Amino acid sequence: MMKLENISTVYFLGVGGIGMSALARYFKLHGCAVSGYDKTKTPLTSTLEQEGIAIHYSPDATLIPEATDLVVYTPAVSATNPEWETIQSRGLKTMKRAEVLGLISNSGQCLAIAGTHGKTTTSAILAHIFQYHFGEVSAFVGGILSNYQTNFLYGKTNDYFVVEADEFDRSFLHLQPTFAAINSVDADHLDIYGEADALLTSFRDFTQNIKPGGALIKNAAITETFPVTGVTQYTFGVETQADFVAENVKVQDGQYHYDFVHPKGKFTDVCISLPGKHNIENALAASAIAILCGIPDTEIAKAIGSFAGVKRRFEITRNESGAIYVDDYAHHPTEISRILESAREMYAGKELTVIFQPHLYSRTRDFEEDFAAVLSQFDKVLLLDIYPARELPIEGVTSERLLSKITNSSKTILAKEEVVNHLKENEFEVLFTLGAGDIDTLVEPIKELVTA
Repeated sequence: MMKLENISTVYFLGVGGIGMSALARYFKLHGCAVSGYDKTKTPLTSTLEQEGIAIHYSPDATLIPEATDLVVYTPAVSATNPEWETIQSRGLKTMKRAEVLGLISNSGQCLAIAGTHGKTTTSAILAHIFQYHFGEVSAFVGGILSNYQTNFLYGKTNDYFVVEADEFDRSFLHLQPTFAAINSVDADHLDIYGEADALLTSFRDFTQNIKPGGALIKNAAITETFPVTGVTQYTFGVETQADFVAENVKVQDGQYHYDFVHPKGKFTDVCISLPGKHNIENALAASAIAILCGIPDTEIAKAIGSFAGVKRRFEITRNESGAIYVDDYAHHPTEISRILESAREMYAGKELTVIFQPHLYSRTRDFEEDFAAVLSQFDKVLLLDIYPARELPIEGVTSERLLSKITNSSKTILAKEEVVNHLKENEFEVLFTLGAGDIDTLVEPIKELVTA
């Protein structure tokens, strides 16, 4: 097993990924020489460069340092990438992102947030609670925390590590949590798992890795059981029977207010500004772990009240004339449904327009009927081509086919390059961009259009 103290030069193949960039920042702050490759220059990679991480955007094996101790790579990088071929021929030490995250976080108290939905927001809330209470924490978050404008927080004097436990590629099996939360176990990543039962088996394997004396905190809505020994199990939920509960939920001044009831007591009038009751669930999961780590509920409530959210998680832009633009990472039918539910609650009576970029051919195929059903509930639908990510096209799986199943009378397919001009020519009341591909490149141009 490689020891972190023996690493001085690290190279990242795919450094611009949200998880990879957090690790790059970790090694940089530990005094390592960090560099890497990514195929696309983004605001995130530009920030990494400003922080002293050398990045290039065309494959060039000569830029891989001779003294590289470790190459961190993501499965999204093609095996035919010329840099990967050179790395193999040179016999450099390589590790997947998930392996490295496990190596780092397992050295202390790993606080792992799992689930097919809600991982990023929950881990961000938990990181913010710890940062608020202790003044520092190490956290690897799959999004940019609005409070700190980063996806990585660095704790020097405590051994807590807040991490997202990603089920993709069974990555979370590299973690050995002290405390773990599971928000949801909906079917997803069937390109990896084949069927939903295999996904559930992977979650059960994950819970077996919780350290003895630790705890598993599960959404009360999850009916599946996770048999573990030497681990205490708790549940959380909104106005339901659970160990950690939000009671007396109400909306005031555009924010949720609730009473937080937990095994050690009760705190009244917690306030969270994030829309959607699923975000109360996310806050409960984070609060439960914080309570188990000894943080007072008064501190937890203050931290939640000051939490500003995560970039691309119901990120709202308004203009003076009342038009509203919301950007979100949602790329699964359940996530889109939650966005829609929140929107109908917040913007009752307003026309909702969605721009959606399907992510992965396999996901589009596996959930085609579900995507069509939820998208049909918007007032207007603008559909982009499928973002392939790591996949090759699948015959018959197209945005045109998905569009044909959407029952909405106002629907069309647009090229990504056509979106801004289309919006200039068509008014909207509430506009959404949803997706996990490169639809985020439209966010700033649309913000500029909305606020112009």
